[in-house]
Amino acid sequence: MGDTLKDKVAIVTGGGSGIGRATALLFGREGARVVVADIDLEGAEETVKMVVDEGAEAFFVRADVSDEEDVKRMIEQAVDTHGRLDILFNNAGIGATAKVTEASEEHWRKVLGVNLEGAFLGCKYAIPQMIKGGGGSIVNNGSILAEVGFSEATAYSASKHGLVGLTQTIAIDYAAEGIRANVVCPGFIRTPMVTESLGEEETKQIAALHPLGRMGDSEEVAEAVLFLASDKASFVTGTCLFVDGGYTAR
Repeated sequence: MGDTLKDKVAIVTGGGSGIGRATALLFGREGARVVVADIDLEGAEETVKMVVDEGAEAFFVRADVSDEEDVKRMIEQAVDTHGRLDILFNNAGIGATAKVTEASEEHWRKVLGVNLEGAFLGCKYAIPQMIKGGGGSIVNNGSILAEVGFSEATAYSASKHGLVGLTQTIAIDYAAEGIRANVVCPGFIRTPMVTESLGEEETKQIAALHPLGRMGDSEEVAEAVLFLASDKASFVTGTCLFVDGGYTAR
């Protein structure tokens, strides 16, 4: 067990699987008290059990990040339980594909509602609590598609590009209050959201898009999130950290 986040209170949204689970586990190992938020009750409770089994503190809050009342309640439960909030990892997200001429308004609103509005709401309610505690760190989960386009990723890419603008603006507006805000931008990572939609041949093709020749692991992204969330990144704000195996360097 480490002490990089000793006694910090951290919320991880979308903590029931993938990058969220890996980050919750790493935060716990580094001394944080972890709040795991998700709409997936079974997955989130399993994450909490894994964190607790490793000797850390954790509890679950059911939250749909696109629902303002859910997000308010999520922040309130974290603060009511632990008395403060230090770290918010806005990780919850959904993937969906459609060309712009084929995307319905429902598709567009759903993707932006989770991926972009979810982060906006999290920041809206977390920042006042962080200010009360003397500062805090926000990490938003972006994507390589916050930097480049990708075929048929109309709403997804737009949501991730928007997330960068949101994060940079927050970094400027709340720096004086001790709030840092950054984006972690993963390449294609072996998570349920990615692998469930890919066949064997498609997986090989996606892996080949990365100069390192493979897809990434959730734990590799979690390490980057830990750095941005911690005091080791005390002079880092308003930036995007790419964890993409060289994808955006092509």
